[in-house]
Amino acid sequence: MHELQFLIIAVIILALVFDFINGFHDTANAIATSVSTRALKPRTAIIMAAFLNFFGAMYSTGVAKTIGGDIVKSAEHIDEHIIVAALIGAIVWNLFTWWIAMPSSSSHALVGGIIGAVLVSTGAIGLNFWGIGKIVLSLILSPIIAIVVGFIIMNIFYLLFGKFRPSSLNNKFKRMQIITATTMAFSHGSNDAQKSMGIITLALLSGGYIDVFEVPYYVKILAATAMACGTAIGGWKIIKTVGGRIFKLQPISGFAADLNSSVIIFSATLLSLPVSTTHVVSGSIMGIGSAKRIGAVRWGTAQQMLMAWVLTIPCTAIVGALVYSLMCYVFGL
Repeated sequence: MHELQFLIIAVIILALVFDFINGFHDTANAIATSVSTRALKPRTAIIMAAFLNFFGAMYSTGVAKTIGGDIVKSAEHIDEHIIVAALIGAIVWNLFTWWIAMPSSSSHALVGGIIGAVLVSTGAIGLNFWGIGKIVLSLILSPIIAIVVGFIIMNIFYLLFGKFRPSSLNNKFKRMQIITATTMAFSHGSNDAQKSMGIITLALLSGGYIDVFEVPYYVKILAATAMACGTAIGGWKIIKTVGGRIFKLQPISGFAADLNSSVIIFSATLLSLPVSTTHVVSGSIMGIGSAKRIGAVRWGTAQQMLMAWVLTIPCTAIVGALVYSLMCYVFGL
């Protein structure tokens, strides 16, 4: 098999593996709140999330174009070896953080992996710093916005519903939470699955298989299916962390968290901006918990998540750089 064809196939397989891992790694984003409040049974929630992740992934390709076109200056500054190294870096980090039950950002991991591999390959000249700045800014601001808006929404809910009996209120919001869980799953698919679409399309473009950066329909199907299958398996370790170790959720607070997260994530999709669904959801829960009282949030867990948030891009950049350097040594690039 021709080397270029082999590399393209390797990129597609690794991108789909990344998407699959992203599915079970980030399942918690879509269903942790509804499972922890018992609005949905775990298996029902996972099946629902898998289907809606698929349909969300088919919604648009704006985020894919941002990932594929805004990190490097042009197609001549990236090749299949760089993409393979970036994907391996992102996959290794995702598996590591999943193993220690620490929610982390697949978006951060992928961006970091690409940056590290490009730096070793072509140097800083190959990076589009304006595009990277835009992506990193969206990744940083989105959880901060989630915290602030979550705090505001929950305070409004306390003003509106504070005089109602908790048992009656929880029963009503438990049913309503099913709706917000579906919107959360759809918005998650609409943003996260596009990252792999962008990587595969970038590889096809650099390999000369397509002439312009437009995501082929079969790539959308492959990426959406891989994420849905990963979601169907479920990442139980991270579900427990997001659903119960940040703040003890009630149906009303779970409803508020899902509503806040899905609006922020889908807004980012409409703006073609990649965000970390993990950190948006976690930020929403922190903001909502703080509205009850600051001490209600388990800040120790939040601190660990913040550490993962800060470390992801530099760590995956290092892994991506090391993998690319190893490939250069082995294959004489």
